Amino acid sequence: MVHRLKFRSMGTEILACVDVDSGQPPALLTEVPRWFEDWEQTLSRFRPDSELSRLNLTVDQPVRVNEVLWDVFQAARAAEEFTDGLVTPTVLDAMLEAGYDRDFASLPRQQDTPASAQSTVRSLASVKWDAALHTIQLPSGVHLDFGGIAKGWAAHQAMSRLREIGPALMNCGGDIAVSGPLLDDSPWEIGVHKPFDRDSGYVEMLFFERDCGVATSATDRRRWTQGDQVRHHIIDPRTSLPAESDVVSATVVAPTAVEAEAAAKSVLIRGSLDGLDWLEANPALASLLILEDGQMLYSQGMIEYL
Repeated sequence: MVHRLKFRSMGTEILACVDVDSGQPPALLTEVPRWFEDWEQTLSRFRPDSELSRLNLTVDQPVRVNEVLWDVFQAARAAEEFTDGLVTPTVLDAMLEAGYDRDFASLPRQQDTPASAQSTVRSLASVKWDAALHTIQLPSGVHLDFGGIAKGWAAHQAMSRLREIGPALMNCGGDIAVSGPLLDDSPWEIGVHKPFDRDSGYVEMLFFERDCGVATSATDRRRWTQGDQVRHHIIDPRTSLPAESDVVSATVVAPTAVEAEAAAKSVLIRGSLDGLDWLEANPALASLLILEDGQMLYSQGMIEYL
């Protein structure tokens, strides 16, 4: 029987699922919210006492970080390299200038006209770290926001723990980690929402019978207006501004949730033409893109999951 637990963490809805031979929810499932609370206390940029916030306040000095922050930092480094620099945690200052300066639930949807942009997104190559000591040293003008990478990492970590008692699925606001199939060998089913009209149901259903990660990066939900300009939370490091793209939603299947998250965001920033070319050059990836005009584009690998 598949047991489910829903709660909020990391600024989004979390769904934990595990399939066990019992009608009673397993005790381990009830532990999941506590795991996320611990991770959020380390990784949240919205908590002034989090370990990430303390790191962001320290300039040109090595800071020893805990195992969680170190692991997510390494995942972010891998994502930056994987996406040719399009997905990087160094976009925080640009995101603040775009108006995303607090948890989205309390963010004003109409903001004043912005001042001239001051930030230039620098790569993680500007950050120093020591693998032996687990220290990170931020230069002046560089601050970190792990965002979706942290959610993908958390989804994978929680799924890996739950799978010890049965097939598991973790959904962290669209970053999904799957260990499959279910006990009866049937697939997990995951729906893809219609952008701008999520209450109308799904535009596509995907089916998963093996370990993988699935992530959707979209600009239809976290939008606001700054002056007369529509803003969203996905920053293009090449411009230090919210990405201008014909893709409004990119769903990607990859070996892990972190890779799926990085790839989905990369494709959205690239746009449909360059994004599909990049996807097809990575045989481990499959994707469904939904464009601003409603058109749906499928990579060749996505056929396996339909």
